[in-house]
This record gives sequence, structure tokens and C-alpha cells, in this order.
Amino acid sequence: MVKYKEIANTIKQRIIDGTYEAGKPFPDQHGLAEEFETSRMTIQKALEILRYEGFIYSVRGSGTFVKKNADTLSKLDSKADEYIGLTKQMAGTGTVTSKVLSFTIRFPNEIECQSLQILPSQPVYDIRRLRFLNADPLLLEHTVMPIHVIPGITEEVLAGSIYDYIETRLKLGIGAANRMIGADKPNKDDEEYLRCQMDDPVLEVDQVVFLDNGVAFEYSQTRRRYDKGHIVMVNLNKKKDR
Repeated sequence: MVKYKEIANTIKQRIIDGTYEAGKPFPDQHGLAEEFETSRMTIQKALEILRYEGFIYSVRGSGTFVKKNADTLSKLDSKADEYIGLTKQMAGTGTVTSKVLSFTIRFPNEIECQSLQILPSQPVYDIRRLRFLNADPLLLEHTVMPIHVIPGITEEVLAGSIYDYIETRLKLGIGAANRMIGADKPNKDDEEYLRCQMDDPVLEVDQVVFLDNGVAFEYSQTRRRYDKGHIVMVNLNKKKDR
């Protein structure tokens, strides 16, 4: 993850846990730059993310402040352009654990070949996991990954964070993703694992995620109950005069 996004996530967590109190002056950019050992420009980019997400606001001549409703923003929400993995996303909000429902190696089908830009002869991991937050079922994941791109995945890796394994053990950077977000009726797995009722809507996210070198490494679908967070779209484009 790029530096300014890491800093934004750290500052956001401090806002959520009350380190930076609502209505009180925010640390100045110079102080933050020294703390995070980076430039003021990087700090400005981090603060811009927090500003557009609704955590902070600025008053000319007075400084930057935490919004009074910042602590009410859902800790379960994720941004549409955020690909840091569930464990990092939920850092500070509770303990994320995983139950591996199935883990096999097979050859990809036509759709997976197209999505991952691989050949039918290149094997993939087929992974189904149930993810928990504080022992409460949060989402179902079905993930397909090319073995030659992400080697060495084991049951031990799946019990923790795959993204952490990719970044820490394989030393690979995670880049952009293509996401399709929609709603669906619960199926039998949703009822069994997510404890959905028959009339509970389910949030479904289909995505292809790329490494920072442009290589596709994940084709996946996640499903979560309607009351287990939202996907937030943040527009960082400046407003234009009409």
C-alpha cells in the first residue's frame, strides 16, 4: 500500500479510538510529517482522503478538526477502491479469524482464464472461507488464485491473512482492482454460514485484483449480510464551477 494511504488508515484509527477528539484541533501537518517520517505533501494526500471520507474538516486560519460524527461512521464499511484485505481493514475494531470451508487445486474454467489472464493449463487455488469478526460471521469468500503468481499458499496461510502473506512473505505489492457490486437473495450457504433469514438481502462483490505490476492474482466473490457493513464510494475529484 502506498505511504499516504497507510498514514490515512493510521490516523483514521486514532479518530475512531478517540486519540483525536471531535471538535479539537488536529495535529499540524509539520508535526505529522515528522512523526511518520515523510513529506508534508504525503501528509496532505492522507488528510485529503480523510476529509472526503467525512472524518475531518478544515477552517481557514484555525486548522483541521475531527468531525463530531466521525465516531459514528461504520467500522464495517469498506471503500470501493480499498484492497488492503479484511484483516487490515478491521484492525483495531476486533479480531478477524477464518474458517477454511474448502481448499483445492484445479485447472481454471473459461471465465477464470479470461479474468486472470491465464492459460487453461495453469492450475489455480480454489479457496472458500468463512470470515469472522469477534467470532461473529461476517462474510463468505470464494477465491481463485493462479499458483504461479501466488505460490506457497497453505492451510496455515488461509487461517490468517492472504494479503499479509502476499505483501510480507512474497514481497509483492497489491495494486488496483475491478469490482462489480450488487445485491442478491440469500442462498443455502448464506443461511447456514452467515445466519441469514430467507428475506435478508445479501451484498455481493465480484472482483479481480491486480498486483502493482499489473498481473491479476485474484478472482473472487464475497457475500455478506445487509447489516454487516457497506461499500463506500469516495470521489476525490475537485468540484468544478458550474
